[in-house]
Amino acid sequence: MGNTWGRILRLTTFGESHGPATGGVLEGMPGGIRIDTDLIRRQMERRRPGQSGLTTARREADEVEFLSGIFEGRTLGTPIAFLIRNRDTRSRDYEELKNTYRPSHADWTYEKKFGHRDWRGGGRASARETAARVVGGALAMHLLEGVRIRAGVWAVETIRSDKPWDRLDWDRIDETPVRSADASLTSAFEEAVRRARAEGDTVGGIIIGLIEGLPPGLGEPVFDKFEARLGAAMLSIPAAKGFEIGSGFEGTRMRGSAHNDLFNPDGTTRTNRSGGVQGGITNGMPVWFKVAFKPVATIMRPQPTVDREGRPVVLEPKGRHDPWVLPRAVPVVEAMAALTVADFILLQKTRQ
Repeated sequence: MGNTWGRILRLTTFGESHGPATGGVLEGMPGGIRIDTDLIRRQMERRRPGQSGLTTARREADEVEFLSGIFEGRTLGTPIAFLIRNRDTRSRDYEELKNTYRPSHADWTYEKKFGHRDWRGGGRASARETAARVVGGALAMHLLEGVRIRAGVWAVETIRSDKPWDRLDWDRIDETPVRSADASLTSAFEEAVRRARAEGDTVGGIIIGLIEGLPPGLGEPVFDKFEARLGAAMLSIPAAKGFEIGSGFEGTRMRGSAHNDLFNPDGTTRTNRSGGVQGGITNGMPVWFKVAFKPVATIMRPQPTVDREGRPVVLEPKGRHDPWVLPRAVPVVEAMAALTVADFILLQKTRQ
């Protein structure tokens, strides 16, 4: 329960951070689709650990092994099962966590829910699980003819872009390790991360996403509105703490006369403060949204906490950890958007 996303196109993920492998099963993929293995490899390369000096030192090749559902380079229409082996685990770094709870981690809540937990690297709650989402999202992208999904870092700590969504540097996001959507802030983002890391601390920020080429009519009123499902997809990503679409919270500062998107004769709108969605249904305009990510909970400083008996202890930092999650979360945001959009497209086809 809780490990599957989607209704027509359904991705189930499995595995723990320091187990032998993580992976997934994707159901509902139509048959006969030629698979672009380079696309899957590129997306996995963008998510993998150890890709720059600003991320964790854990080294994983993140090679995908397909076990079923693909034959002679094409989908069979049957479940696509895949594995991603965990090669570079150091479980000994986490042994003191057997009886200790890390602040702002899922250690305590998982133990209370299930009665038993995998203390090695966060187990199932680790962001390692998102590797399977990226594979599933890359497969879903094969169904999105004419649709383009991109994401980039929009803010780090208090440093934020002041460019409107349609003037960001969408085609330059992968030019630097920080994956900034605003090229003018690249150096500032890097400096903020390096400064926090030097102090044994971590940072959070905001990722902005853009979906272009969507047809009007996607979304299911009233409880499966397009933005509701997209928001649920984004908030399921580890460390995600907030979601907004279009003008979002900034729109609350405006009056309706200024906020309304007026129509053009062809049905498009002069502005796009709605973020491409009205009444929970896409209107054919670009969908733009933001996802807030908290600072990484593991900091390289001693922290007071409690053990299983409730006794106060001091947690000494060990292991290899990201000082921030944002650049590696960019392909995860894109993957969850792709899975959500592809599912809505397939659902709409059942109506037709």
